[in-house]
Amino acid sequence: MLLQRIITAIVLAPLMVLAVYRLPVPYFTLLIGLVMVVAAWEWARLIGLEKSATRALFLILLILPMLGIYFWTHILELLAQVTDYPEIRSYSGILEWLVIPPVLFWLFIMFLLKNAADALLGLKLKICYKALIGWFVLLAAWMFLSRIRTFYGADMTLYFLLLIWGADIAAYFVGKKFGATPLSPTISPGKTVAGFYGALTSGALCAIVLSMIFSYPFLIGADFLLLSVLTVLISVYGDLFFSMVKRQQGVKDSGSILPGHGGLLDRIDSLIAATPLFYAGILLIRGQF
Repeated sequence: MLLQRIITAIVLAPLMVLAVYRLPVPYFTLLIGLVMVVAAWEWARLIGLEKSATRALFLILLILPMLGIYFWTHILELLAQVTDYPEIRSYSGILEWLVIPPVLFWLFIMFLLKNAADALLGLKLKICYKALIGWFVLLAAWMFLSRIRTFYGADMTLYFLLLIWGADIAAYFVGKKFGATPLSPTISPGKTVAGFYGALTSGALCAIVLSMIFSYPFLIGADFLLLSVLTVLISVYGDLFFSMVKRQQGVKDSGSILPGHGGLLDRIDSLIAATPLFYAGILLIRGQF
């Protein structure tokens, strides 16, 4: 299993790096959209949407707002490029406010998982509410990851991806080596407190390396250190949230599309939760770098 995971990661990671740096923004946005659509299909199956027509409707309801957000964002970007008013891009700032609901949602989920995991695990929601939650978090992740690439460039996008990947790897290996106490025994006994702190440490190291590479002043480096640790923190609880849903449904993986990893949703669960918070953070400190 571990060998399969490593082989799959070795294949996919370079492809993702190439996509970040080589694909034009519209094509990168499309690629991320396709990833989220596949994840949405897995989510629909996971929550019990059995009929293909119902799942297809769920995907359509996700794709339509994606198209609307895409055209709004990139029409303004195009106008900024062909006019003498590059600040016109900031007129899409109405969309920036949309980062608040997903950030609050994931903070609330983190609070519940930390303080009332058993109650949350036993909560029985109607399928329509589960569908709405999946629609909401997948749309938010697509929107703000594409905006990171559009407005902050390939370097910042890759940093975010490396931050999440590094945290996942650190949590796995530190947990295997030193883990004894489960982080959330009723939801995911395999995740340990040691792995949790390993992930946070990885996030801090990523921020320090970033600050050294770009020679950030101390205060900016401190901002990125805090943002990186908080991003990793929320990513861990995002992983736990999807683990909780799978446990409620009595399944181990969301799918089988990735050998050794399970479904696509299993691989991007941390990223889905972390994206809005990371985007909100760089939005707050963007004037400093």
